[in-house]
Amino acid sequence: MLHRRPSRARQLGLLLVTGAIALLSACSTLDQGHPPQLARQASWVVLPFANHTETPLAGQRAEAIAQALLSAQGVGQVRRTPAATQQEALFGAGDAQRSEDALAWAREQKVRYALAGSVEEWRYKVGVDGEPAAGVTLQILDVATGDTLWSGSGGQSGWSREALSAVAQKLIRKLLQSGLAGSR
Repeated sequence: MLHRRPSRARQLGLLLVTGAIALLSACSTLDQGHPPQLARQASWVVLPFANHTETPLAGQRAEAIAQALLSAQGVGQVRRTPAATQQEALFGAGDAQRSEDALAWAREQKVRYALAGSVEEWRYKVGVDGEPAAGVTLQILDVATGDTLWSGSGGQSGWSREALSAVAQKLIRKLLQSGLAGSR
């Protein structure tokens, strides 16, 4: 009986597809709640992000990306809190107070929603390839009550030649799209 071997091209194609699926499935992890019903054109503020990393100013970097992406999603006016509430403290001291001060400012300004967040990872991994890795948690808050309407958390790594900011931008975009999916 004659056994027929699959062609080399077919074997290579199958191997590439299997490898791509395996690699892409290991690049990111997301956990998020159900999207709330939000008034799309309401006013927003981006609160100071807590920095739980050893990377200086990672919170402010993530805030800037989040503000740009939130605006790009077509929500109403997006503002940042005044500079006095944005000073990132060394080793996270004062994060809770900065958030409370920023939320009080947003209430005075009659802002409807706030985007709060924290950065858990913001680095290039040690090793030959030095892959970028970012970990972020986001919350959408009702400014008037302080209630959390939605939260999501994720981590993503990239390829060795990819910028850390690009990896973080992809991650924050995925999280925001999930949180804003119920906007009307």
